[in-house]
Amino acid sequence: MAKSRQHVSNQDSLLSPTSVRSREWEGPSRWTGYLGSEMTSPLTSKSSKNPGLDMQTQSSVGSHKGLNMQWVVQLIEVAEGLMAKMYRLNQILDYPDPIGHVFSEGFWKADVFPNHPRICVLLSKKFPEHFSKLQLERVDKVAFDALHDGAELHIQSLEPWVQLLLDLMAFREQALRLILDLSSTVITLLPHQNSLILHAFMDLFCSFVRVNLFSEKIPRKMLLQTYNLLHALSRNERDCDFYHRLVQFIDSYDPPLKGLQEDLNFVSPRIGEVLEAVGPVIFLSTDTRKLRNEGFLSPYHPRYPDILTNSAHPMRAQDLANVTAYREWVLFGYLVCPDELLRVTSIDIALVVLKENLVLSLFRDEYILLHEDYQLYVLPRILESKKMAKSGRTKQKESDLEYNVAKQVEKMINEVHEQAILSCDAIHCERRILLKQEIGRMVLFFTDQPSLLAPNIQMVFSALALAQCEVIWYFQHVGIAVSKSKTARVVPVDLDPNDPTIGFLLDGMDRLCCLVRKYIAAIRGYALSYLSSCAGRIRFLLGTAGIVALDIDSSLKGLLHQIVHHLENIPKPQGENISAITCDLSDFRKDWLSILMIVTSSRSSINIRHLEKATVSTGKEGLLSEGNAAYNWSRCVDELELQLSKHGSLKKLYFYHQQLTAVFRNTMFGPEGRPQHCCAWLGIASSFPDCASPIVPEEVTKIGRDAVLYVESLIESIMGGLEGLINILDSEGGFGALEIQLLPEQAATYMNYASRVSIPSYKSPKGAAGFPLPGHESYPDNNSSIKMLEAAMQRLTNLCSVLNDMEPICVLNHVFVLREYMRECLLGNFRRRLLAVLKTENDLQRPSVLESLIRRHVSIVHLAEQHISMDLTQGIREVFLTEAFSGPVSSLHLFDKPVDQHTGAATEAVCNWYIENIVKDITGAGILFVPVHKCFKSTRPVGGYFAESVTDLRELQAFVRIFGGYGVDRLDRMLKEHTAALLNCIGTSLRSNRDMLETVATSLHSGDRIEREASMKQIVDLDTVMSFCIQAGLAMSFDRLLAEAAGAVLEEGAPLIYSLLAGVVNHIPEEIPEKGEIRRLRRVANTVGVVSDHDSKWVISILEEVGGAYDGSWSLLPYLFASFMTSTIWSTTAFNVDTEGFNNNIHCLARCITAVIAGSEFVRLESEQRQRQNLANGHAREMMDTELQSSMSAEASIKSTLQLFVKLSAEIILDSWSETNRSHLVAQLIFLDQLCETSSYLPRSSLEPYIPYAILRSIYSQYYASTPSTPLALLSTSPRHSPAVLLAHASPVLRQPRGDSTPQFSANDSGYFKGSSSHSLEHSYDADNGSLRTIENKHRNIRRSGPLDYSSSRKVKYVESSTSGSTGPSPLPRFAVSRSGPLAYK
Repeated sequence: MAKSRQHVSNQDSLLSPTSVRSREWEGPSRWTGYLGSEMTSPLTSKSSKNPGLDMQTQSSVGSHKGLNMQWVVQLIEVAEGLMAKMYRLNQILDYPDPIGHVFSEGFWKADVFPNHPRICVLLSKKFPEHFSKLQLERVDKVAFDALHDGAELHIQSLEPWVQLLLDLMAFREQALRLILDLSSTVITLLPHQNSLILHAFMDLFCSFVRVNLFSEKIPRKMLLQTYNLLHALSRNERDCDFYHRLVQFIDSYDPPLKGLQEDLNFVSPRIGEVLEAVGPVIFLSTDTRKLRNEGFLSPYHPRYPDILTNSAHPMRAQDLANVTAYREWVLFGYLVCPDELLRVTSIDIALVVLKENLVLSLFRDEYILLHEDYQLYVLPRILESKKMAKSGRTKQKESDLEYNVAKQVEKMINEVHEQAILSCDAIHCERRILLKQEIGRMVLFFTDQPSLLAPNIQMVFSALALAQCEVIWYFQHVGIAVSKSKTARVVPVDLDPNDPTIGFLLDGMDRLCCLVRKYIAAIRGYALSYLSSCAGRIRFLLGTAGIVALDIDSSLKGLLHQIVHHLENIPKPQGENISAITCDLSDFRKDWLSILMIVTSSRSSINIRHLEKATVSTGKEGLLSEGNAAYNWSRCVDELELQLSKHGSLKKLYFYHQQLTAVFRNTMFGPEGRPQHCCAWLGIASSFPDCASPIVPEEVTKIGRDAVLYVESLIESIMGGLEGLINILDSEGGFGALEIQLLPEQAATYMNYASRVSIPSYKSPKGAAGFPLPGHESYPDNNSSIKMLEAAMQRLTNLCSVLNDMEPICVLNHVFVLREYMRECLLGNFRRRLLAVLKTENDLQRPSVLESLIRRHVSIVHLAEQHISMDLTQGIREVFLTEAFSGPVSSLHLFDKPVDQHTGAATEAVCNWYIENIVKDITGAGILFVPVHKCFKSTRPVGGYFAESVTDLRELQAFVRIFGGYGVDRLDRMLKEHTAALLNCIGTSLRSNRDMLETVATSLHSGDRIEREASMKQIVDLDTVMSFCIQAGLAMSFDRLLAEAAGAVLEEGAPLIYSLLAGVVNHIPEEIPEKGEIRRLRRVANTVGVVSDHDSKWVISILEEVGGAYDGSWSLLPYLFASFMTSTIWSTTAFNVDTEGFNNNIHCLARCITAVIAGSEFVRLESEQRQRQNLANGHAREMMDTELQSSMSAEASIKSTLQLFVKLSAEIILDSWSETNRSHLVAQLIFLDQLCETSSYLPRSSLEPYIPYAILRSIYSQYYASTPSTPLALLSTSPRHSPAVLLAHASPVLRQPRGDSTPQFSANDSGYFKGSSSHSLEHSYDADNGSLRTIENKHRNIRRSGPLDYSSSRKVKYVESSTSGSTGPSPLPRFAVSRSGPLAYK
């Protein structure tokens, strides 16, 4: 406590009677820690609360006659520092209640007071009794011993806050002395005569009251008593030096208002004069009608609009800028000087201000309940005066007046509380509406006429000050609760949390400040011009006879001439270089203040009244008026930003930032919210760090962090509103209602419904079938929906435009660029929307519907993009790329990216759905591939749709358009992975059954049927391998459809690239092995469906990737496939005429067999050719010949292997047939016929040597004749005995197309034909005879294609070795001896 004792000794010397000079020196030196470097050097006033008052240096000039205002400014700053320290102490102690002695758990854990509540609370309650009289050992012996042991440690934690009590006591004494000095020596304190010194005096007065009222909120009693106890325990029962003086100080200010009323009683009359003088301005500020009608806040004259510069009320409009301070003066003045309410005019002034306030702000967000304190501390003084007046009524005439006034004041105080609770919000709401309108007009006017901004700058400051007051009042009263005067019931203040005028005021203030900053050079130029003209007027006034006649001493005369010198030497604005002028007029203002200090002092021989009388005879403004006006305009030259901050800053709203956020969210996107207001709401945060006090360094960090969190919270709300607007438009009730299209099944349902209902009224297109119909938005009852859409579009475009044009928001070292947030919001919302619409409630969304939803959302983004200066289209492409490409990002870019960073969630989800539900059919929906319709069908819905709704070419094309080539590649890759696993199973089966298959091959060639059948029965998992092959064929079918869809989209979007691929692929040399570039080009062409043999090329790419088909077991592949003919699967297989396929996808097995045989043979020969090239040692000619031969031998090998498979399969089928076992026969025969039809390596006649087509024709005839749409059976003979067929062989011109009567060339149709150099004779023949053609032409619309149609749409290669005259045993006699045969097969 050495430091504390030193301060006490200093204080004792300060409080001892000393000279004025010693007090002036020792007084400010005490407050060095509160003032900082700026305030200790009395040169500037930048950090002063009242920046209009410059501090003066101590000079000998007039020091004996004038007042030194340095102390005034310094003590105001000290008051701010003291309150900042008390505020921080309250935060640390978790906001205790010292009056009710309520202390939270956080209070005791703050490590300020000893954690011994019983002793500490007892000391506080028994104040001012000394601890020695309380017998603390008996209260809590353990705690008392602990205090004794840790006394020194606790003293250290309490010492800085005890020093705060000492500072409060010293401040009280010094401020009181200074207030008394000013009150007794200043001649006049009227606002129109001495406004500068008046504001300084009243600011000090209010600061003094605030500090002492705020001190009641800290635990002063506990702090002093606990510290003294600890001091005595550690200092041999000796009290601290300042204990008794602090006890007296705290006791005299318990409660504070009691001490304040006693201390300020001597200045009460001066305060009453001041409050009466500011009354007219307060009355004017409350009269909204007069403010509007008289045009106090209008830049043009209200009754004469042609007069653009409003000079109707220049001084009164300027006074409105100070009305907030005037209201505080009234509330504080009458609270601590209640006797002044007994003035006749004071009742109305107090009533007006009390009626519109419920709380009185002390510091930041700390306040007192105004009316409760008036009733507790003002009303008793009024009742006492009333009693005294009543007792002396018979003695003097004035007693009646005093009694009546006291009675009116009593009534006013009793009733005004109820009035304030009921009407304060309505009063301020009306005022906010007025300011909203006036500031809105002011912004428009000055935007259109910026040259008039400078002459009306004081009016702008008044508008800003009034709006600032209203906004702060609103948030001060949000959420507070007050108790009614006559009951103890606590009621909340009824404020509308959705008041939209707050946003308008914030926006208007922000735009006004921006206008001032934009035209700051013009305002400075106008002010400089005014000061230049003012110099001449002041020089003229100094030369008048009245001034000359005054006996002005040399010091005052020197100051007056110095003023003229300052004004005459200011730089003259010339041309466009006003902004480059640097002018410091602080010396001019300091000299003028020195003059005011002299002439307003009662000790001066020349005072303000002498100067006014000496210059009033000129008929112009007096010397003091000119000087004060010059003082105000000089601040528009070098302190304009400071003035703007004083009147327009809303930094105090930091302490209400939680309420700010809540009101913003309630109003921003409400019916009266405006998107442009968000700029003002966000801009407030830039001033939040200015609230931090230099006395409490940790506040800077905390306030900065809270400001950043506030901005982030508001940005989150703004972006949420932006997303909400987009989602409103992108909903079924938004743009979706304007583009309703019926799905085919919905249209069919509606047509069925309309055909059943005969009453016309029931056919109204309002959704009678259960869903809205196109055009329903045009009905009058939907007008509100359309208007809602228009409003949402308008608000969206406005919000985007505002956010795009908004300047970056700077909070400390954080910079927020709203455009970037908006871009991330739009693209992030688009990505989330994309992922959300992928799935419906049941399952996958149809790609065509998904495409329309995406296009709708993209159109909304493009609508917003028109108002944003950035490329959102590129961002949308990036989102699509991110969601479509499913590999590592490093594969797309050259710069480094994490290898394990995988994207493509959307593509992954869609592709997984197709693989799991269509290709693998894990749900057991009965997926079937329908060749005739080129789609997949299901027996029950897969999710929300049947399979055909999501797998036809139109849907797959929509998938390709959405996800592009990356989506196609991903789905193709997943199909390849699935097929590779199935091919691996085939290879495993070949290797595990190699011995059995070799035995089967031997027996087939030798004709040993018994051994063949025995060997086939020993093949392991034959049915399983066959099902794997069917699945592989299903995957090939799906990939073929995907390739066709990709080709169609490529041809539509990039026809030149498509035609280039289609043309190049026909001229790619057939080489084995293929070069890498050629292989890559062929694979690219295969993915868009321009390669004729898609399946085999696809299987080749799979086998090359997985390294399959290289061992010798793959040569047994045709025997394994031929063994499939003995599978039990055939017993449940049935042919479907409508689909031209089988009920269990056996037709996909044909595609698998052809592709796998072709692929394995090609890979095997390619491997052999590589080995030959390695042995050739670079002989180019020999290598070229070898490659050509290999290409020819590969095709020949594939054909011979397939023909071997057909021969072996036919033999197994026919050998296994009998009278008792023939259920599988028809399906197997049709299967072989389809295999020969679809294979590009086999001519259609390949089956003729083993199974005559007459048998197949009879089978097909019965199938097609049994359909309900075909009344007649199709009967025909074998193609071998038909003259029409022979004629067709010789003359291809006789071939007739099946779709119309126009002849077609074979090159213009089917993709199943591929020319081969291994055959010298190629024919296309038509197997239908004349009578059959006649019947088929009648049913052309029933069956458009079929296995028995030999027209130009089915191109077959005629092989010489497979003619009708082939030798060897024919299976035909087997059917000839049968009593039923194929024709009777049911």
